[in-house]
Amino acid sequence: MPSTRRPAYPSGPRGSASGRPAAGQEDVISASKADPAAGDPLAPKPSGPAPSAVNPAGAGAGGTETQRGNVLAFPEPKAKRRRRIILSTVAAIAVLAAAIVAAAIYSPWLAVQTVTVQGTRMLTADQVKAALAPLQGKPLPQISDDEVGRLLRPLVQVKAVTTQARPPSTLQVRITERVPVALVKQGALYQLVDVDGVQLGTTKDPASIKLPVIDGGRGALPKDLFHAVTAVLGALPPDVLARLSDASAKSADAVELKLVDGRTIIWGNAGDKELKARVLSALLKAPADPKNPVAVYDVSVPRHPVTR
Repeated sequence: MPSTRRPAYPSGPRGSASGRPAAGQEDVISASKADPAAGDPLAPKPSGPAPSAVNPAGAGAGGTETQRGNVLAFPEPKAKRRRRIILSTVAAIAVLAAAIVAAAIYSPWLAVQTVTVQGTRMLTADQVKAALAPLQGKPLPQISDDEVGRLLRPLVQVKAVTTQARPPSTLQVRITERVPVALVKQGALYQLVDVDGVQLGTTKDPASIKLPVIDGGRGALPKDLFHAVTAVLGALPPDVLARLSDASAKSADAVELKLVDGRTIIWGNAGDKELKARVLSALLKAPADPKNPVAVYDVSVPRHPVTR
């Protein structure tokens, strides 16, 4: 049989003495989390400083340090770390290389003490070494072909020069000299000239040098005719050049050469000079026919040479 006994409600600040809600209050059941810092306003206040465990964030400056200590530190990404290591290594290598280069450029251990000379025929090695005397004591890495060329410029026989350093203290110099192709009569002297007309020396005895004499007639040969003749002479092989006695030109298209035995070579203009030189060399090597001696070699049309 069901009980007719009513449940008893505990009295509290929200209800009346009978346990029912006070006037103006709703019968609501609520729950909230107590704030340890604030506490219950009706609860007695504790005396003395609050324990540190109640305030996890700490107090004053200590709270800031605790907050910083609670920040999580993530590891550096591998790609970023690898890139940083590579950049650091490259920078270190670059600094080391720069130091080595600087040491090589300015090191007294690489200073020039000896100069060797190759390729001279008209000049002597002593002449070249004397011209390069300012390089003594200068580090090898600081010496360039241009600087050596400037020092050798007064020696007109030098056409080109190359250098090579031979550590620790030797500079090797290779000379390319101008090639003389003719003699030009100037009063009692004969000037030795190359294909560009550069005077390479003088002599009083033209017979001592096996080169043709450029005949200018009564006066100096005009510049265009002179270069036409020297261009032809420059194309001839040394053995043919040594057999010539003189060379002349009435015009740029009428260059003539004379052999030491009196025979004449009609060359024509300076065109096809390499082909003409080969044809002339072949004709001169052909066996002579005593019954039909050759007095004139005409190579002005090299593909159809004529002898008579």
